[in-house]
Amino acid sequence: MLELPEVLNMSSQLNEAVIGKQVKCVLPPSKAHKFCWFNGEPQEYSAKLENKKIVKAEGFGIFVEIEFEEGYKLAFNDGVNVRLIQREKAPKNYQLMIEFEDGMALVFTVAMYGGIFLHQGEYDNEYYIKSKRALSPFSEEYRAYYDEKLTQSKPTLSVKGFLATEQRFPGIGNGVTQDILFEASIHPKRKIANLSDLEKERLFEAIVTTLKAMTEQGGRNTEKDLYGNSGGYITKMSKLSQMGGCPNCEGLITKENFLGGSIYYCMTCQPRD
Repeated sequence: MLELPEVLNMSSQLNEAVIGKQVKCVLPPSKAHKFCWFNGEPQEYSAKLENKKIVKAEGFGIFVEIEFEEGYKLAFNDGVNVRLIQREKAPKNYQLMIEFEDGMALVFTVAMYGGIFLHQGEYDNEYYIKSKRALSPFSEEYRAYYDEKLTQSKPTLSVKGFLATEQRFPGIGNGVTQDILFEASIHPKRKIANLSDLEKERLFEAIVTTLKAMTEQGGRNTEKDLYGNSGGYITKMSKLSQMGGCPNCEGLITKENFLGGSIYYCMTCQPRD
């Protein structure tokens, strides 16, 4: 799933690879997917984008957005996979494909769920708006925002719930949360009311440094980029690292289901109490 490091990396790759490309046509889904949502009918996207050139791409929160001439924007969110390939190598099944005049194509596929939204001007979608307005974790204002969210949250809320639910921090989802909490030495199920001032400070620092490392290294190795390559950041707490043990103490990495997703943690380095 695309989270902030992958969103920023994907938008950067798009800016390098597709600016100035002219759209030949847009093909609607070759196979229906009941958990892929569109803004309007995808069959109408081609008429709106035909012969238009790509102006730029931008990443924010859980969205990547491609801007075309005449102010058209195609936004896609965390569950959408996008690949830039030669047209003749396109897969049989896809949820959208943008063909370019030079024979290349952007292919959009969805495994579990995702949204692909073509709009012009403002787009009235709660998740889009929250992502668009989200502060960068690398900005000076982010610390005050973090402190505010801590104060506003229920004391019984878990640390994982604090970071990864209700879009408090757009772009921080279940995936990146695992390494953030590992770096902060905090168990995912700890209640925020039980965090000491030092732990709150460690958590903030882990958010910034972990997201920065993931972004600078092209995203996590659990995710793919615009060309289908794995990210360069080697996750410490994920399905790929579980069998290798904790990188700090070499102890067992525990996997559990919690708040609708898997959590990974070291019982020694991230004690529950």
